[in-house]
Amino acid sequence: QVQLVESGGGLVQAGGSLRLSCAASGSIFSINAMDWYRQAPGKERELVATITSGGSTGYADSVKGRFTISRDNAKNTVYLQMNSLKSEDTAVYYCHADKVYFTRLRYLEVWGQGTLVTVSS
Repeated sequence: QVQLVESGGGLVQAGGSLRLSCAASGSIFSINAMDWYRQAPGKERELVATITSGGSTGYADSVKGRFTISRDNAKNTVYLQMNSLKSEDTAVYYCHADKVYFTRLRYLEVWGQGTLVTVSS
């Protein structure tokens, strides 16, 4: 079974930094784009950042200049470096991969379990 294993969430003060990691585990042939989403209490899940297999990135306006998404294809891992954190960044962060190929021709959409980031002020 293919799954995304997240780590790095926790409590941090406003202005601080945190790095999230999400590693795809299982029998994996390749992974296309990987994303980070977040969901705050009472709000809908929103896309935070995305990165293609080739390294092209995109960000939500609210995190541009503060967050950086990156990936290590050899490790099947995606990272989210979060700097200058604000209280409004508090949310459960989820990693997502729309197409995790476990054979040349077959793939699954996979969501991580979520990791809580709490920014205090």
